[in-house]
Amino acid sequence: MPPRLILNADDFGLTLGVNRAVAELHQAHALTSATLMACGPAFDDAVRIAHANPTLGVGCHIVLLDGTPTAPAHEVPTLLEAGTSQLRSSLVGFLLALYTGRISTVEIEREATAQIRKLQSFGIHPTHIDTHKHTHIFPRVTSAVLRAAAACGVKAIRNPIEPSWSARIARNAIRRRAEVAALRLFERAFLTQPLIASGEVKTTQGCLGVSATGSLDSETLAHLLEALPAGTWELVTHPGYLDEALLATRTILKSTREVELNALLAQIPQSPPTKITFAGV
Repeated sequence: MPPRLILNADDFGLTLGVNRAVAELHQAHALTSATLMACGPAFDDAVRIAHANPTLGVGCHIVLLDGTPTAPAHEVPTLLEAGTSQLRSSLVGFLLALYTGRISTVEIEREATAQIRKLQSFGIHPTHIDTHKHTHIFPRVTSAVLRAAAACGVKAIRNPIEPSWSARIARNAIRRRAEVAALRLFERAFLTQPLIASGEVKTTQGCLGVSATGSLDSETLAHLLEALPAGTWELVTHPGYLDEALLATRTILKSTREVELNALLAQIPQSPPTKITFAGV
């Protein structure tokens, strides 16, 4: 099988500038997929773009931290920052609470279901799910979001494991590469989840570009495309335009979003693998 590549943009719905980049890239055949944040500030505009571009695969970017819950706050209290109606802001804090039994996996499933159902209520039929900061790699989260996906009829999930050959290409901080390497410890647990192992919920061979987050320029992207082996892969990207709305968000990915936008426009049309959406997995 020749290499097949899903070109996905995360954070669809975060800002108007991110949405504009998604639309422009898809229309330039440099993006096949985007994952929509149900609680994103620019959600309505993203829905409009999705309906205007029916060939764009739209998944659900499930947000379990650093955001606003979609379910009523009183239904997901263990997911919230103490004394607030907001989700926990820290990944480390989220994991500490998760593995000390202070986060309910029933509430994770409830919140994931609410986010998927919100997309569906706006006429979006999610092609797949993934999660903000790849929290679904952790087994307690994996099983909960898989149950939500199955209940909502979503048939694919991101495999957030980046292979070592891809991570070596990234020109990024040693810390990020170490974090990506640590995630591989959960690969077996992820792939042996019953819904994934049975093929009921499909996934890819892995993700590319995770180690390069924040430094995915044209040269790095070109090297990733040149090294792409056989199989089905997902390129994880974060394109966007730097505007006041983006500057006001908590994300650390700001000016780098335009770098990724330009890299995709420059490289993908020049070195095109077979481009698919999650619907083709």
